[in-house]
Amino acid sequence: MHVDHLLRLDRLDLSLVWGDEALLGQEIAGVTATDLEDPERFLQQGEIVLSGLVWWSRDGAPAKTDRFVSALRRAGAVALLAGEETHGHVPRELVDACRRHRVALVAVPPHTSFRAVTEAVYLRQWGELSRHPAAGHHALPENVRLDLDRALESGATTGELLDRAFAHLGTPACHLLTAAGRTVARTGGAPDLPAREAAEVLRGGRGTTLRVEAEGTDFDTWHLHLPEEGRVPPRVLQEISELLGRHRRRRDRHRAARDAASARLVEAVGALRADTDRLRSALASCGLADRAARTVAVAALEPDGNAGADGVAALAEALGHLPSVAFAVARGADGEAVAVLAHGEDAADEVAKRLREVWPLIRACRPESTWRVGLSMPVTAPTSLNTALAQARYALAAAPAVPPPFPPVAGLRDLGGLALLLAGVPTDVREVYRTTVLGPLLGAGQGSGAMLLETLEAFLAHDCSWTRTAEALHIHVNTVHYRVERIETLTGRDLSRLDDRADLRAALLCR
Repeated sequence: MHVDHLLRLDRLDLSLVWGDEALLGQEIAGVTATDLEDPERFLQQGEIVLSGLVWWSRDGAPAKTDRFVSALRRAGAVALLAGEETHGHVPRELVDACRRHRVALVAVPPHTSFRAVTEAVYLRQWGELSRHPAAGHHALPENVRLDLDRALESGATTGELLDRAFAHLGTPACHLLTAAGRTVARTGGAPDLPAREAAEVLRGGRGTTLRVEAEGTDFDTWHLHLPEEGRVPPRVLQEISELLGRHRRRRDRHRAARDAASARLVEAVGALRADTDRLRSALASCGLADRAARTVAVAALEPDGNAGADGVAALAEALGHLPSVAFAVARGADGEAVAVLAHGEDAADEVAKRLREVWPLIRACRPESTWRVGLSMPVTAPTSLNTALAQARYALAAAPAVPPPFPPVAGLRDLGGLALLLAGVPTDVREVYRTTVLGPLLGAGQGSGAMLLETLEAFLAHDCSWTRTAEALHIHVNTVHYRVERIETLTGRDLSRLDDRADLRAALLCR
């Protein structure tokens, strides 16, 4: 795209103030907007420069103007696009300086935004590249690519890279999201996006979304999302995505040392005997030594309880939604994912609450799987972490024994009574007991047996009230009487006796 191409775009309404044919025929490599008095170090060869002339004033105008325009000339700028909004016109001193230094000067009227000019340049470049694809062609201007490469090599944060990648496009609103809706970074003008809303946006297809190609799981894969569809040319967005993919891969490689420290901590927590020095050292290596309290979380995939690497990723992603919590996650000795959470002394209940709110987003990433989490009570001493791990595993095992709906995130405080006791009974023992007590009902026929089990569960849940059981099941009270009599006949239990009720209730909880 050449400078004179911009002047031909009627929608921009630009007007040439000064410039000859040779200057107007120069190729535009990029766009930079600036109001610095000396912008040379921020400019690249072949750019057009947008300026609102905020730096200009009548006081000392010739010297300031000459310094500004000479900086453009030394940097190799091909044209200056001067905004008329600030002063109502293009100052005469600026025209003289551009003629003297041979820099084309174009006036931008108040009703034309700099953003519109920037978009016009990059959309035109995108169109030209699309019509003439060839090896070595890039949609991003070379100066922008070089700047991003330097930023990547110097260790810029994800947020800094995102801002710099979109700066030449006027910094449109853009979010970098995980598959579970967590915001990894966002551009300066992008509003806060709650995780639940972000997850819906990714699934709903509104705006423009592009997956960042890098190692990831169903839970923590990155996605670039722009709410304004068509705001950024596709090839530009693709190149920004590729840059972020390189950044993600570098970050993941550097995370290896942290993962090793997390594994050592989980191994120390799972040891048969608590080693104070080992636990303190492991906590310090993971940055978890300076918090007042800690909670252990265990996540597993039902029904086999083995979470593997994906379980570690799922739990880590869930905890990443809790900004006030520091944590370390690794695979435990029994195959489940184990995390040590460090938080304030009074924050344990809030941590559990937030984790319950987030967990549906994690499950939605892989809806065909059933993930559960067990939480320990908070502990303050490092040596208590071994006990906390046992508590978390117990809570995880006990959750399915709770009457539906089963809690996906269960703490010991959520469990109680017979369900909590039975969770510690080996699975094969529970199965023998269930079959012995409920066997006649289970063998009463597929339809009949299921109906009788449902009635028994409702009858016990409603304290053996005939009326409330009938209301809950939407049947007549006489039908409840008939079914209960049938249950008593088949099982040999009398539901008017407390011991027999306890037997049947325990058998139901042994599922």
